[in-house]
Amino acid sequence: MDEKDEEVMESPPTGQHPLIHQFIHYLSAEKNASPHTCRCYQRDLEQFEDFLKRSGMYLSPEGEIEMAKVDRMAIRKYLSFLHGKNRKSSIARKLSTLRSFFKYAVREQLVPSNPAKTVSTPKVEKFLPTTLSVDEAFRLMESPERSGGLRDRAILELLYSSGLRVSELVGLNTSDLDLDLGIVKVMGKGRKERIVPVGKKAIEALKAYLEERGVLAGEEPIFVNSRGGRLTTRTVGRLTKKYTKRSGIFRRVSPHSLRHSFATHLLDAGADIREIQEMLGHASLSTTQRYTHISLGRLMEVYDRAHPRSFRNRSSRSSHPSPSTHEKAQGREKVGKAEGERNE
Repeated sequence: MDEKDEEVMESPPTGQHPLIHQFIHYLSAEKNASPHTCRCYQRDLEQFEDFLKRSGMYLSPEGEIEMAKVDRMAIRKYLSFLHGKNRKSSIARKLSTLRSFFKYAVREQLVPSNPAKTVSTPKVEKFLPTTLSVDEAFRLMESPERSGGLRDRAILELLYSSGLRVSELVGLNTSDLDLDLGIVKVMGKGRKERIVPVGKKAIEALKAYLEERGVLAGEEPIFVNSRGGRLTTRTVGRLTKKYTKRSGIFRRVSPHSLRHSFATHLLDAGADIREIQEMLGHASLSTTQRYTHISLGRLMEVYDRAHPRSFRNRSSRSSHPSPSTHEKAQGREKVGKAEGERNE
């Protein structure tokens, strides 16, 4: 650790507990966490510190929190305080932050035990992600005008073509993109790099946009605003919402919806889920499974083809006559209606 690092360690922001400052420095310097991740951890920990101070719990004579005295009951009281004001997913994340924080403090022998370790995580609600149909995705890609909308079209095409997170998209520099090979180098979560293919339509849209911008240096951002600054995630969200309405899709669609659609459409077309996992940059296969939303019609096709008691296989395994074409059509019509209701 150099002198500059030591200076940072010794100078926590006014009002912030020194141990919180030390932990955030550890995340940044040793765990290589992104600035966004560090900000999220810091915000959660400062909220917990503020709760303890307002409650008058575990305060020293100087008014500082004595972290070594924080126990399981304090964590539970904090979660009760959060309940009703936050979604369960947010509460679960804040509890995870506290677990990591106290785990670090135990390892550094700054507290005797981890009070958050045995506190139960709230059961998180599971929502089906918004996923576009193939027709809706095509309409959305075509919605920016040919003239004046080259940047926006390139953004939408790349999000859908490569399944990028919006933070990954706005962080791209021209040196990350190889249009001749049809690949893009992405810096994902945990600062992990991966190579993702770029589709033909996205390459065409990117070439048109970059040609309009002119010659670019290697480390210039690909997507910029009218002032030449790097585009923000908030701006990409706004333009996605604008073109969603313009293309006649009256559901809540975000840039992340295009990532869900990317994974789902690949899976529907027969891609292996582990290959999709690699392209999405997921460490766990279970995460990829949450991103994929197989259509009901696709499930029925797989069932009919594989199950011994399905429509297609029943005649060869049973003396009962197989359903007529009309019955099959009725069954498919019901599936189509159910799928339509599900996507509304």
